[in-house]
Amino acid sequence: MAFTGRTALAAALGALLVGFVLPSWTGMLTVELPLLLAILYDLALAAPVNQLGFTRSGDTSVRLGERAYVSALVTNPSPRLARLRIRDAWPPSSWQEEPGAATGRHTLRIPPAERQQFTTPLHPSRRGDRKADRITVRSFGPLGLAARQGSHSVPWTVRVLPAFTSRKHLPAKLARLRELDGRTSILTRGEGTEFDSLREYIPGDDTRSIDWRATARHSAVAVRTWRPERDRRLLIVLDTGRTSAGRVGDAPRLDAAMDAALLLASLASRAGDHVDLLAYDRGPRATVKGRTAHDVLPAFVSAMAPLEPALVESDTRGLASTALRMAQHQSLIVLLTGLEASPVEEGLLPVLSMLTQRHTVLVASISDPRIAEMAASRGTTDAVYAAAAAARAQSERNQTADHLRRRGVVVVDALPDDLAPAVADAYLSLKATGRL
Repeated sequence: MAFTGRTALAAALGALLVGFVLPSWTGMLTVELPLLLAILYDLALAAPVNQLGFTRSGDTSVRLGERAYVSALVTNPSPRLARLRIRDAWPPSSWQEEPGAATGRHTLRIPPAERQQFTTPLHPSRRGDRKADRITVRSFGPLGLAARQGSHSVPWTVRVLPAFTSRKHLPAKLARLRELDGRTSILTRGEGTEFDSLREYIPGDDTRSIDWRATARHSAVAVRTWRPERDRRLLIVLDTGRTSAGRVGDAPRLDAAMDAALLLASLASRAGDHVDLLAYDRGPRATVKGRTAHDVLPAFVSAMAPLEPALVESDTRGLASTALRMAQHQSLIVLLTGLEASPVEEGLLPVLSMLTQRHTVLVASISDPRIAEMAASRGTTDAVYAAAAAARAQSERNQTADHLRRRGVVVVDALPDDLAPAVADAYLSLKATGRL
């Protein structure tokens, strides 16, 4: 049972009347007894809450930053008019922190033996599964003095998928891929690419591309054209350990790494390569293996959606062993992790030879734009000290990257917004030079 503001106002007016006009027990009973009877009458005519039926429908997934709509159909089987106030409870991260944001409150009037639908708009601020909590209902009587209250458990889950903001770079990268693949006027020739076809020599062509045997069989000079290798294998590894929990801007590093992984997976699958996924910290958190080109991106998005950084040091030896089991053929292993000196020197470097012995390894890391801002500041004494600390951090980061490059690793170190296109460019460069 719940009381309304009308009840409190009526009780306050009654108390004033008793205090100033009828200051006695008789006066109190004279004023408060009718109010009590009115409340009981109101409760008696309120539609029973426990008989209401709820059925959910609506969106089951939404990209981060977009809106989802979840509806509930309310059935009133009782013979009374249902005057309802409903609170559809969801986790706080189901709404953006903005003034006037919807909180799942609804007001309905449902005639007897009828049903009515309400819709709750969700605007999630975080990835993962958002599960509906209870639906709390207050059923008011005709006087609006009191209400019956109860809750119903109506399960529903909305999976919030990664935003994939880097998809805006996909058309440009696909255009570059078509150039490498020979579908435009630009042809790629060189070591490590697959033979595509013969064509007549054009002045300016590389003489090393001339096919002398074909030339001897024809009256014109013939040159070989090449295309990048297809059916190569990529394994994208997400380090979900503590370094991925560090926030860069408004989001953790893991979100930027996921964005880069999605762009690379989209590009590589359209290039005809096989792409797998491994998310790992102390153990495998998510895996995607053996998917067709059409299914790669949906599988990646679904696997990444519930991932959250774990505040533990990643087991790099276990990560390397798991990656080797998944990449049984020669592959490009793209490791999205941090370039902090201590984790790399103590964790990654000792096991790096296990990966580079057979595979091509690309390490991609997100750099903090705040460090660059601090390194450029000189206005005050504090700013100078901050710039010195930032310069030292940048120097250590560059030294760590140089250590990896000397061991044959391709290193991409970029700002969050630039990481995804930089990784895609590195993949296309490796593909163009036949290093996959």
